[in-house]
Amino acid sequence: MTITERDWVQLEGDWHANGITVRRIYPLSTQEIFIAVCHPDGERMLTIKANTQAVADILRRIRSLPRTRGLEMQFTRLDHDNGELRVVLTDANLQEVFSPLVSDIAAAAATELSVTDAVLAAVGRFDHWRQLLHDLGDSGLTPQTRRGLYGELLFLREHLLTTLPADDAVGSWTGPTGAHQDFQLSDAAFEIKTSSGKQPQTLMISSERELDNAGTGRLILAYYSLDERQGGSGQSLNTIVDWTRDLVTAPAPRQALDDLLIRVGYLSRHRDQYDEPRYTVRNRCFWQVTGDFPRIIEADLRSGVGNCEYRISIAGLEKYILTTEDVLSTVMGGGPDE
Repeated sequence: MTITERDWVQLEGDWHANGITVRRIYPLSTQEIFIAVCHPDGERMLTIKANTQAVADILRRIRSLPRTRGLEMQFTRLDHDNGELRVVLTDANLQEVFSPLVSDIAAAAATELSVTDAVLAAVGRFDHWRQLLHDLGDSGLTPQTRRGLYGELLFLREHLLTTLPADDAVGSWTGPTGAHQDFQLSDAAFEIKTSSGKQPQTLMISSERELDNAGTGRLILAYYSLDERQGGSGQSLNTIVDWTRDLVTAPAPRQALDDLLIRVGYLSRHRDQYDEPRYTVRNRCFWQVTGDFPRIIEADLRSGVGNCEYRISIAGLEKYILTTEDVLSTVMGGGPDE
């Protein structure tokens, strides 16, 4: 479920003097989860019902609830045995972040069966966002993350939005949610790599799950070699973001796209920093990850080994090369022969 600005505006319009307007979300979940607005100051929050014993047990393990500038997580006691975990927006400058943050935290908590697990899930997702905002600081996305985002949006524009309905195309972009591959369809997955090196010979693979096609059907590795420079005729990150948004006109997929951009860390307050550099694609390569493709997967690892990073040589991938037509066929549900 995606929480939007309209949801908050509706709650703000249902004004109660010195009270709180609430609406339950995920009504089929065993967890009682609400979005709320506190009157008269209009403070926005997410609340999760929790008994005091469960929260006390968790606080003994994590010592304190996480918080960051503009966002707070707090526990409010309602009576002797019960209370609620609250995620509160305390700085209006973070309003664009709050809806996707709340959507993410609520979705994580709603899938849990016990209150303790729901609270732990909420704390974990809040801490993820806290770290993201800390890393962004005042300078925004790192150069490497900017290149990666450019490559993913380029793939989305060239191969998905031109082929699939916007809902399906945007919904397949799973990289911002922490999935193992950047794009996932029902019978195919795509991992996107970018580089601005002069003659890159290897590609960095960040985990043993990234090139593991177990349960994914076909898995395609896409690589964009970029020329990156100040000025010139290339595209800035802002340009490709705007062009991608222009292709997604329906309200629901447009909202989903904007939320995913925020999850990556693309925030409006940093936008003036993304007019440079400019990117030009020097080369595109696509490979089908299958058979004896050089990779490390989870099944190869000994017990206790994980979180592997490794490099693969581009020179060793010739026999796995795919054409652009092969990639488009895969997106449409066909694909190259094994």
